[in-house]
Amino acid sequence: MKKLYFVSALLIIASMILAACGTPATEAPATEAPATEAPATEAPATEAPTEAAPAFKVGMVTDLGGIDDKSFNATAYAGVQQAIDELGVEGKYLESTQQSDYAKNIQQLLDEDTDLIVTVGFLLGVDTAVAAKNNPDTNFAIVDYAYPDCFGTDFVEGQTCGSASELPNVLGLTFQIDQAGFLAGYAAAASTQTGKVATWGGINIPPVTAFMVGFEAGVNYYNAQKGTNVEVLGWDTAANEGAFIGNFESLDDGRAITESLVQEGADIVMPVAGPAGLGGAAYCQETASCWIIGVDTDWTVSASEYTDVILTSVLKNMNVAVFDAAKAVVEGNFAGGVYVGTLANNGVGLAPVANASDELNAELEAVKQGIIDGSISTTP
Repeated sequence: MKKLYFVSALLIIASMILAACGTPATEAPATEAPATEAPATEAPATEAPTEAAPAFKVGMVTDLGGIDDKSFNATAYAGVQQAIDELGVEGKYLESTQQSDYAKNIQQLLDEDTDLIVTVGFLLGVDTAVAAKNNPDTNFAIVDYAYPDCFGTDFVEGQTCGSASELPNVLGLTFQIDQAGFLAGYAAAASTQTGKVATWGGINIPPVTAFMVGFEAGVNYYNAQKGTNVEVLGWDTAANEGAFIGNFESLDDGRAITESLVQEGADIVMPVAGPAGLGGAAYCQETASCWIIGVDTDWTVSASEYTDVILTSVLKNMNVAVFDAAKAVVEGNFAGGVYVGTLANNGVGLAPVANASDELNAELEAVKQGIIDGSISTTP
């Protein structure tokens, strides 16, 4: 029995020895994924977004009469609006209700770093010049005015006139409106039934009287060509005198002076007074006693409620001139000097004449060409 235990023990020991001497258990080597760093991918270099260049600023200072005068100021501002739409400029206007507003409004636009300041009207001539000389790096354009404007010993620079020399940063936007007024006078003389036509103005200043001078000359030319004797009421070029109401705002004054001229026999009236002229249009419409000739813009568009009494309109295309000035600033080629609007360059013109015959239209075209080529003078 002991022998059997001894043999069993030997067998157990042997098996333990064999187990110890066998191939050791090997763990699979820890295989890490190859240390592959993701390639250094830098975000694409992005430059800081560039800010859009600031828009050019165009500001306009109105004359008396307001922005909604359907004539002078409104036509000029249409050029600013076109620049806003087509050139991407920033545009605004400041209204002047009295002459003391001119300098203040100009200064406000200067304080706002405006690139082009447009002043509208002869009465702004001195204030525009003073501001332009004090701010030579700012561009200005002024409607119905040009420099130099000091002539003779009675003019004091900075007081009764703006500048004795041309201003390099100011573009004067002027118009030979007597040319278009001449056509209106011819059309009126051809259309009157009473043999009397009339014109009246807001204030006796050159941009107003230029319409009236041309109108009278056109009537006189018609008389000379046709052997007629149509009379002009309200203006006498030889005496440099006429009918004026002293303002550009009062529709009541415009109505009253139109009524007076009609009572004297005129059946066609040309008011040169901005919105005050609409008072005359209202009188003609209500009484059916007269035709009106609009000024500055086509009144069948700007004052369409009076279309039935509008014979024609004398066009002063200020919107085109103002837009061209703004475009020059944007394009970097603005220069001072004088722009002159004429029949030849479409700076002035005549709107279609109501009920005009083919014969009259042909005559007006012939007269227009005569003015352009210089064979017809527009002064009486």
